[in-house]
Amino acid sequence: MAIPTTRTKENAEIRIDTAKCTGCGKCVKVCNDYSLVIENRKAKVNSNPIFGCIACGHCMAVCPSEAITIYGRTLSPDDMFDLPAIENTADYNQLMALLQRRRSIREFTDRKVEPEIIEKILEAAKTSPMGYPPSDVNVLILDTKEKNRKFAEDFCAYIKGMKWFVSGWFLTLMRPFWGKTTDELFRKFVRPVFDIYIGEMDKEINVLTYDAPLTMYFYGSPYVDPADPIVAATTAMYAAEALGLGTCMLGAIHPLIQYGGKAKKFREKYGIEYKSQEGIFVIFGYPAVKYRKGLKRTFASITTAN
Repeated sequence: MAIPTTRTKENAEIRIDTAKCTGCGKCVKVCNDYSLVIENRKAKVNSNPIFGCIACGHCMAVCPSEAITIYGRTLSPDDMFDLPAIENTADYNQLMALLQRRRSIREFTDRKVEPEIIEKILEAAKTSPMGYPPSDVNVLILDTKEKNRKFAEDFCAYIKGMKWFVSGWFLTLMRPFWGKTTDELFRKFVRPVFDIYIGEMDKEINVLTYDAPLTMYFYGSPYVDPADPIVAATTAMYAAEALGLGTCMLGAIHPLIQYGGKAKKFREKYGIEYKSQEGIFVIFGYPAVKYRKGLKRTFASITTAN
């Protein structure tokens, strides 16, 4: 019973070299699918797992004698690499400094983000944890200021035809169905956003993608764990910070291109393969401003269960 994704609907194959296997049991300990058991002091593929191998690679990565290999679900032994030495990783203070330095940047210099920098951001984002492999996160890249301007123009033209969606009569009609909170959100955020995007673009001012030199849209498929695109986007943002770029999340675009025939046509125009429960746009570029101070942030609540 394989877990389906757009990339594969089959289980991976676990191969065990019994001559190398020492029966240490580490592979069994890390396999939460119960795909492996120890019999006669050797690892063996279990005939009754929960789902079957999803190719997380844990068993292959933990085996001290390299007796296990995984094939399938886009994984093979060629994908293995040696972990960086612990002394080469960031300690807590270094990581905290990176996190604290990141701010939302919407003002960029007129400098293109180099292809090698884009590749480094993507390589970092690929390391993101996911619900289950292989990743069903997709990425759309707009890698010039001109592409971002055209996307913003097209999006504003698209939502002009949707202004009924934030009209008074429609919001009044929908309030009994979606409740007070959603009604308040639409009246006090979504409707002003429509007016700002369209009104400023009519004046040839782009407050959608801010004419950034680079935008990435992280989105999923119908099979994706909803958290996966957001986690990948967040990893990309911190990678970009480490590379000297400024970033900003753009949350208002994704929900408006998910439903309906016009949304489908808009997605198709930009090669966006799927509508997705969750997704987010992120803009990148070399900052045109430097901030001197950071600001403390808080959670709405923190509760420790009894």
